[in-house]
Amino acid sequence: MELAKRFVDVGIFTNRLDEMRAFYGERIRLPYEELLPVGGGVRQYRYGLLGSVLKINHSRDPLPARVAGGYRKLSISDPRTPMPLPMQDPDGNDLELVPTGQRGVNQIEIQIGVTDEAAFEHFYGEALQADRLAAGRFKLGETVISFQRDPAAVRATRSPSASAADVIASMRAVGMRYVTVQVRDVDAEHRRFMSMGVWEGAVPVSLGAVARISFIRDPDGNFIEISQRASLTGPLPD
Repeated sequence: MELAKRFVDVGIFTNRLDEMRAFYGERIRLPYEELLPVGGGVRQYRYGLLGSVLKINHSRDPLPARVAGGYRKLSISDPRTPMPLPMQDPDGNDLELVPTGQRGVNQIEIQIGVTDEAAFEHFYGEALQADRLAAGRFKLGETVISFQRDPAAVRATRSPSASAADVIASMRAVGMRYVTVQVRDVDAEHRRFMSMGVWEGAVPVSLGAVARISFIRDPDGNFIEISQRASLTGPLPD
């Protein structure tokens, strides 16, 4: 997979905008970047995350509660931290600050609770072409992705492809709900995923001249946004 950016972005949904912005902007001291309207009553507040972007999606409508399994913990490299410091944000999402380099984390680590570790080994190693560090542990660009069996995790029922708008609506719930991988050619990557039998979330669609995106789903149904952003790759295809 040809990456346009070597860092994976993280998307969170919340109803607690002020508390979440205070936590990530003031306590964790992530730099605020910009506000993007997503549509459907959602605004996205973007924070720099050591090359990744933390996307805090604020919904004006009440969100369902956090669900078990899936994207369950975010670890952030911090040279000021002498030992791992676990904490929770205002919505109860688990995260930790870790000394830079510990566990091989020099940027961030996204931890996933899964139903079938072997299926995820194949998915991240073959479909996403991430570098395998150890069992249940991969590196996609500079971002570490790790997973382990979680008895609370549930595999979603396989559903047909939907529109990008419907996918975004379906993932709305409190918590870490998706990740974004920036690529050079979203159409080519999406075709490759489909040829491998990857679960399709949504076909590629252009968001004006800003980005072209598609969605795929991992073996448990967690969403992954595949994005070709014009600011990284140049003008989008017609």
